[in-house]
Amino acid sequence: MASVRIYQKKQIRLDRLNFRQAQMFKIGNVGVAAVKNRLAAAQGPTDSSAKPLTKRYAIQKTKLGKGNRRNLSFTGDMLRNFMVRTVSENKAKASNSTRKDRLKAWINNKIEPWVVFSPKNRTAVVDATSRILIENKSRLLMEKALGGKQ
Repeated sequence: MASVRIYQKKQIRLDRLNFRQAQMFKIGNVGVAAVKNRLAAAQGPTDSSAKPLTKRYAIQKTKLGKGNRRNLSFTGDMLRNFMVRTVSENKAKASNSTRKDRLKAWINNKIEPWVVFSPKNRTAVVDATSRILIENKSRLLMEKALGGKQ
C-alpha cells in the first residue's frame, strides 16, 4: 500500500489579531521591567541566585558600598540604558542604547545569560498580554449583523 504525503505551502494569516505598536510597546516595557527587577534582586535566568562575583571584583565592589552580589549595577549605566529600542506590530526588541554598554552587556551575557526571560518574567509578560487582549476584545469581536459570532 502506497503512502501519500500532503504539504500545504500557504500559512494561515490572522490579520485582526495583531497588536498595535503602542500596545506592543507596553508589552515590551513590561518584559524589560521584569528583567530589570530580576537583575536588581541578583537572580539568574532560572529565578535562582546569580553566579557569585570573582573575589577581587567582590572586594572592590564592597569597598565602594555596592554590595557583593551580581546585580549588574556597578555604575548603573548598563541597566539604565537597557530599554525597548524597536517596536513593530508583532515584535518588540530591547537592547542597550550606547555602544559601550552593549559591549559590557555582551561580556556579562557570556559570564551568565541575563537578557533572557525567566519563568517569572514570562508569566509577567503573558499577564500583560492577556490584559491587552481583554482591552482589544471589542475590536476583535464582529457584530452579528456582519455575520460574525457573538
